[in-house]
Amino acid sequence: MRLEGKVCIITGAGSGIGKAAALLFSQEGAKVIACDVVEENLKKLKEEDDRIDVFVLDVTNREAIQNMVDNVVEKYGRIDVLVNNAGITRDALLLKMKEEDWDAVINVNLKGVFNMTQAIAPIMLKQGKGSIINTSSVVGVYGNIGQTNYSATKAGIIGMTKTWAKELARKGAQIRVNAVAPGFIKTPMTEKVPERIINALNEKIPLKRMGEAEEVARVYLFLASDESSYITGQVIGVDGGLVI
Repeated sequence: MRLEGKVCIITGAGSGIGKAAALLFSQEGAKVIACDVVEENLKKLKEEDDRIDVFVLDVTNREAIQNMVDNVVEKYGRIDVLVNNAGITRDALLLKMKEEDWDAVINVNLKGVFNMTQAIAPIMLKQGKGSIINTSSVVGVYGNIGQTNYSATKAGIIGMTKTWAKELARKGAQIRVNAVAPGFIKTPMTEKVPERIINALNEKIPLKRMGEAEEVARVYLFLASDESSYITGQVIGVDGGLVI
């Protein structure tokens, strides 16, 4: 019960790492508000754990975000943890990338994190305490062929994380902001990758395997809990040793 009594909002919670985090946080005593743009995924999550509140939410829609935040504060009176996990891919080589695919990934992966944090940070500042966890990626650290847009957003998240860690801790507020940089994790996003590419990737990973969503969720749990009370502005890799 490491999150007992904490109110936690998780975006992109309908599948993959976000879903694993929502289920784990709920098991650890949190009141979880799971947000996702795919309603069907949220229904399935609710069937697995009916203690979780679900919101169909597009993180590019600022009005919808504010409505969700107002709803949560009215119901629970506070927001203790924000996990910015929503993300998409629209992969293509630089010379073939369409402008609309660049814009879509930037809007969801980068601006969506900004939108959510800007809406929730004032509440945490008023409380004087909170934990914000941003999902970056190993490709935000070292880049990846065919992912100009995705790599840019994940590198940008690292910059925002460090900036917010400095800004939100001013005047004595115990608001911590950290990023998690997963490596190659078994999620719906990676299911489409051909097996030959997966095998080649595994050879580059010291632990010789892809990670499980639950292994990333446990790091989120640590950062959300009071066990990490003196950690802020950090980027924690969960990648089997891929980036060393």
